[in-house]
Amino acid sequence: MTYELVLTPIELPARPIEANKGTFGRALILAGSVGMSGAAALSGMAALRGGAGLVTVAVPAPIQPIVASFEPSYMTLGLPATIDGQFSRSALQNLEKLVPNASAVACGPGWGQSDELTEILDWLMQNVRQALVIDADALNLLARTPGMLEQAAGPRILTPHPGEFARLINSDVPTVQRQRIDLAVEFAAKHRVVVLLKGAGTVITDGTRVAVNTTGNSGMGTGGTGDVLTGLITALLGQGLDAFAAARLGAHLHGLAGDLAAADLSQPGLIASDLLRYFGPAWLQMMAKAG
Repeated sequence: MTYELVLTPIELPARPIEANKGTFGRALILAGSVGMSGAAALSGMAALRGGAGLVTVAVPAPIQPIVASFEPSYMTLGLPATIDGQFSRSALQNLEKLVPNASAVACGPGWGQSDELTEILDWLMQNVRQALVIDADALNLLARTPGMLEQAAGPRILTPHPGEFARLINSDVPTVQRQRIDLAVEFAAKHRVVVLLKGAGTVITDGTRVAVNTTGNSGMGTGGTGDVLTGLITALLGQGLDAFAAARLGAHLHGLAGDLAAADLSQPGLIASDLLRYFGPAWLQMMAKAG
């Protein structure tokens, strides 16, 4: 397997002095279900801390008041829901109006699994021309219907942990962990996507280039940290970074925030929402290095 190992400095998005909120993108995050409101809130707050100008968190209607109560700085929309509290296929009528106004879109955190959600993901794959971050339950739906990847209308960033990636390639976790780079490169090249394979030494690849992340710690092995990463990458895409650059910076900044948080709070005591409070110091450290 031939690939280029990328060791160049990590690209940061521009912050022009004359900018306004419209300059830094409109992040649209489709997340949550009844019992999983935290996934939506964490993703939305991470998009804000990632520098997005405007963030809209679209959720099943029954959980909109809960998600809205977490943070006043993002907007929320309640979309049609099934009796189980997941997105209904009726939500597609709303998405047809929402998606064209977004700079970048994310889907999957806290979704659950259903045939109706599969229809929604299929529609997103075919109709989102902007960059689309696919995470969590959306990855598991994709594993059941892999042909969707061939219908992508724009850049796609997949952010699986080893278990989700094993399902995507019809393998098992030990195999994935033994061949993290080669398998990620092969999948990304075959499907023309960016893969961010989580874990110690997160692998980011577009099938040609590979970056191995050096930040992060075992304290981040706790529920919700992946939702935070999803929102962060979506914000970076909305600020103009390409899919590979956004995934690479997102992984590094996410891990750096985790390292700074663990230094103050310990690794066992770290929870996902702590990362949000340490994105500011992480940004400052990265900007200082960039000069």
